[in-house]
Amino acid sequence: MELGKVVGQVVSTVRDPGLPNLTLLLVDIVDARGNVLRAGQVAADILGAGEGELVLMVRGSSARMLLETRTPLDLSVVGIVDQVTSRNEIFFNK
Repeated sequence: MELGKVVGQVVSTVRDPGLPNLTLLLVDIVDARGNVLRAGQVAADILGAGEGELVLMVRGSSARMLLETRTPLDLSVVGIVDQVTSRNEIFFNK
């Protein structure tokens, strides 16, 4: 699993027939302190995460398990993060 920060949305009206009409988010992969590790990743979202929110994501076959049908997904949002802590230090908190 990876942490990401939602920085925008991606709109694609023409899609592969196997890709359902999901919200696509533009997400920066971040570490626990919020430092960007990889910018500009596209993730499918069924939870309704918004811009600026920290999200928990999965890649590969786990990302495709988001839906019951076989879909061409590689990155999916599986949680909206409320807080990240380590040894009593709070890195992120809503």
